Formats: sequence, structure tokens, C-alpha cells
Amino acid sequence: MQIKVSRWLVSLIIVGALLLGGCTSQEGSSQTSENSSTTPVSVTQANNPQMNNLPRLEGKATVVMVVNGSPITIEVDGANAPITAGNFVDLVERGVYDGLVFHRVEKNFVVQGGDPQSKDPKLQDRWGTGGFVDPDTKQPRNIPLEIKPQGADSPVYSKTFESARISQPPVLDHKRGAVAMARSMFPDSASSQFYFALSDVNFLDGSYAVFGYVTQGMDVVDKIAKGDKIESAKVTQGAENLKK
Repeated sequence: MQIKVSRWLVSLIIVGALLLGGCTSQEGSSQTSENSSTTPVSVTQANNPQMNNLPRLEGKATVVMVVNGSPITIEVDGANAPITAGNFVDLVERGVYDGLVFHRVEKNFVVQGGDPQSKDPKLQDRWGTGGFVDPDTKQPRNIPLEIKPQGADSPVYSKTFESARISQPPVLDHKRGAVAMARSMFPDSASSQFYFALSDVNFLDGSYAVFGYVTQGMDVVDKIAKGDKIESAKVTQGAENLKK
């Protein structure tokens, strides 16, 4: 199916390629601003206490992911997406992504992986529905939707730009090579699943959280097929910027 025809058709593709089934997180309760605004209104930590317990990346980090024997270098941007980037870097450091399968590949759109269930071939019918469970608390870890508009001092949390009536583009957009979090229909349901943008897919801007970009190895990403594994993922620079 091509991603050209209409915005309605595009929305169907988004649902098919990005949503995580079986999520139970609820959308943030903060209300949408009544006026279309050029100044973003962010959901503060006081309204979402769970944010206080999430890892954060203060600055940038580099992650090298090996797929099919070849490296993919990702620059992770904690300056503009501290929680989303911190979550990803923490999961890399924990070894969560090692051995996981890319369970979905949509030509010219996205390559998606990161479901911990994909290590088990017996659970293949459930690949794409799982997320990270903290081994210490035995609880699922979900992170809030976090997108920073251009010109803003901080990201907007738990709202899409549409629901927050924000007209500015995000600082981190969905250009080719973007790395972003997959989630369910609920904004605060992202966990461990992520995707690579195979082309410029800017219609996702303001709805899904980009946290970095492929800086080397995009040719490797282009060749990923459904069922290919992440052989390893390691933080090669910036690990000291991760705060837990």
C-alpha cells in the first residue's frame, strides 16, 4: 500500500504500522486550550508524578545498533526529548534490545521493532503488543508523549500538537532517518517499541515523539526485512548524560 493517496488513507497506515495493541495507559487528563496558540502549554511533572521516576538524558548520546552484521549509528537527543531519549538509552544499557526482532516493515514508511516478546518465536502472534517491564518493580514502564515545538523552552507532554492546538512544527521532525517511539492510541503509552522513518513522513509530526536520528548506516536500515534481529545495541558516547 502506498503512502501517497490521502490523509485518510495515511491515518489507516499509521494505525497499522505504529500502534501497540493491548496497552492500558490512559490519555492525560489536562484539557485542550480553547485558543489556537503559538506558545505551547506543557503538562508539568506535578500533573504526572510518574515522570519523576523516569530516566532522563541530559544532552546527547550515541547508540550503535548492529543489524545483519552492520552498524547503525543513532544520535539520541536528550536536549529536546529528555524523557524519551533517556528511556531509550536506559533500555539500551540494560540490554533490552539485544536479540529483538523487527516485526513490522512498511516500504517507504517505517521499520518497527523493540517488543521484548519478539525474543520468543512462540509468541509471534503477539509481537508488536508488548513493552518493557521493569524487573525491579515488576511493573510496565510507559513514558509520556513528549514533543518540543520550535521556539519553545520545553516539550509539551501527554498531548498531540493537534489536541494542544499548537501550530509550530516540532524541533525533532520526521525526516528520513528519524528514530521515534511507537505507541497506542493513548499518548502516554510508549514503552520500548521504536521505529526508523524510511522517508520523510512529516504527517506524523506532533503526534509521535522523535528522539534522535540515524547519522550513519541508513543503508543498513533500508535493507532491514521483517524478522531481522537487533544483534546488539550499545551506548558508545554520552552514557554519563543518563540520569536515573
